[in-house]
Amino acid sequence: MNPSDYQDDELKRELDDQLADLTAEELEALVGDPLESSTEPDERGRVRGRILQVRGTDVFVDLGGKSEAFLAIDEFPENEPPQPGQVMSFMMQGLDRESGLMRLSLREARSDANLKSLQVGDVIEARVTGVNIGGLELTAGKLRAFMPKSQVEMERIEDFAPYVGRKLECEVTEVDRRGKRVVVSHRRILEKRRDEARAEAKATLEVGQRRAGTVRRLTDFGAFVDIGGIDGLLHVSDMSWGRVAHPKDVVKEGQQLQVEILKIDHDRGRISLGMKQLEADPWDLAGANYRAGQTVDGKVTKLMDFGAFVELEPGIEGLIPISEMSWTHRIRHPRDVVNEGASVRVAILSVDTDKRKIGLSLKAMSSDPWEGVDVRFPVDQFVEGKVTRIADFGAFVELGEGIEGLVHVSELSDKRIRTPRDVVQEGQDVRVRVKQIDLGQRRISLSMKEKTDSGEASAEEIANVEALLASREKTRKRKRPLRGGLE
Repeated sequence: MNPSDYQDDELKRELDDQLADLTAEELEALVGDPLESSTEPDERGRVRGRILQVRGTDVFVDLGGKSEAFLAIDEFPENEPPQPGQVMSFMMQGLDRESGLMRLSLREARSDANLKSLQVGDVIEARVTGVNIGGLELTAGKLRAFMPKSQVEMERIEDFAPYVGRKLECEVTEVDRRGKRVVVSHRRILEKRRDEARAEAKATLEVGQRRAGTVRRLTDFGAFVDIGGIDGLLHVSDMSWGRVAHPKDVVKEGQQLQVEILKIDHDRGRISLGMKQLEADPWDLAGANYRAGQTVDGKVTKLMDFGAFVELEPGIEGLIPISEMSWTHRIRHPRDVVNEGASVRVAILSVDTDKRKIGLSLKAMSSDPWEGVDVRFPVDQFVEGKVTRIADFGAFVELGEGIEGLVHVSELSDKRIRTPRDVVQEGQDVRVRVKQIDLGQRRISLSMKEKTDSGEASAEEIANVEALLASREKTRKRKRPLRGGLE
C-alpha cells in the first residue's frame, strides 16, 4: 500500500509511529517497485534506475517504462560489484551514438549526491588534474577539490608533476557547498593507515624478533627503519661488527633489510633495532684465531692520544699503545708514526676475549736496541756520542740507534757552570764516560769529566802534575832567593 493514499489523520499518525524506526532502504522495500512508470531526471540530471544485467564491460539499467540505459562496469567500486535488481541513483551523460541508449555515470551521481551530505572527515576518491603554487587541483566527478602541498604526503615533496592524472584517496577537511569546492588531504589517510599499522605492529612486537624493514631516513648517529608502520632506530654501533664511520657507508634510504628488535620502550615509544646481531660475533672465535706472539696484518682505523686502533678483521680491533710504537724515538702522538687508513704489520702482545681487547706492538717487529747495551758500553769506558737534547738539568747524548744517555749538569765540567749550554750545544759530538747502566729503567748515566770516580787521574792530569813538580825542583836549586818572597 501507499501511505499517501490515506488521508485519515489518526491512521497517518499510527503509520508514522510504525515507520519511524525504519531505514531508507527498508522504506523503499515497503513502498514497492518505484519504477513502474518512467522516471524523470531531477534538475541536476540524476535519475534512479534498476540494474538489469551485466554484459561484458557494460551494465544495463532499467529507468522505468520502456527506457533503458547503460554504464561501464568500471564505474562501480571493486568491492561493490553491480547486482541485478539493485536500484541506484545515476547521473545522465547523454545519448550514446552507436547504441542510441542513454549513457549513465555512477561516480558523478555519487559525487553530486555527496556534496549535499558531505561532511568534514568523509573519505572520497579524487583525480589530480593540475598543480598550482599552493598544491594540487583535483576533481571527484563534477566536484572540484584542492589539496595543499603539505597534505599530499607525510614527507616533503619537491616535484608534484608526477601526481597529475593519479587517483588519490582523500579525507575532506573543508566543504564549500555554494562553490561546490572542497579542501582535502591525502596525508591524513596515510597517517591513519600508519597509526593503524603501528598499533597492530606494537601489539605483536617482541624483543628478539627479526623483521623486514625499509630505511626511511639517515642521521649521523643511525638510521630510522620502518618495520611495518612503526619506526625503529638502527644505531650506527649496531649496523656492523666492524667500525662504521657513517650510516651511509652501510645502508641507504629506501633500502630493504632485515633487522632484529633489541629493545622496546613502550613509555617513550622507542624501538631499538640491530643488524649486526643477525651475524655471528667475530669475538667468539678470536681466542682461537689470535694468540700472543703472533704476527698479523691490519688497518689503522682510529688514532687517539694514547695509541692507535688497528682492525684485524671486521669486528676485531686491537690497540697499539703509544709506548709500543718505537724503540728509538720519543713519540708524542701516534700520528708521528702511523696514519688512519694505513696498513701495518704488528705483533700480538695479549688477547683478552672477555674484555674484547687485543694488545698490539709495532716496535716488537724489530730488535730491541737495548739488548746487550752493557756489553757494548761498559761502565767507566769513554765513548763518542752526539748531543740530542739539552735540558736545565743536563744534556742527552745519543750513543747509538735508540740508545740515549744523560750527562747531568754536575757531570758536564770540573768547573762550576750556570747552564749546560755553557759547555755543549745540540748536535755537538762529545766524548763521554759511562758511569752507570740501568737496563730495567733503560737509563744510562754519563759524565764529561776526565777524572774517574775511583780517584785515578787521567794521562793529561798526570802530565800536568809532573810538570808542576819539575818546576818546584828547579826553584829549590837556585842560590839566591827571588824578590818578594816568591820562592
